[in-house]
Amino acid sequence: MTPAIMLGLLAGPWLVLLMTGWRRSRDASAFQTAGCIGIALVFAFTGVGHFVKTDAMIEMLPPFVPQRRELVLASGLVEIAAALLVLAPRLRRIVGWGLIAMLVLFFPLNIYAAIMHVPMGGHAWGPGYLLVRGPLQVILIVWVWWFTKPQA
Repeated sequence: MTPAIMLGLLAGPWLVLLMTGWRRSRDASAFQTAGCIGIALVFAFTGVGHFVKTDAMIEMLPPFVPQRRELVLASGLVEIAAALLVLAPRLRRIVGWGLIAMLVLFFPLNIYAAIMHVPMGGHAWGPGYLLVRGPLQVILIVWVWWFTKPQA
């Protein structure tokens, strides 16, 4: 369910723009803004999840990681901050690269959580969940890259 929510949040603003009859040739900045609103919604959603589902998120970290609660809460704050900052046109590119780095660096935690069947966001399905999460991660990375890059 979580991946479907994330995809809906990500693409929703952009789809609304398209359904209202917008054409890219009219205003490229609206295209980029709608994509960035989707990014903001996804990372606000996941960032808030760090506070709402803290204990489950802690289980996504291997036991040898120190200060797991603090890391979960701090990364939630980073995601929420990035969600807000990606909306600032002058900061989009740098925030986008930071989000891409975070998505790449955090993916091993999704692998660990799936292997350990952590009951959070689909990981309880086990390694099979990675067949959903892997493509979702790629979609998120490509979306962030595309909508935060300078538009021609």
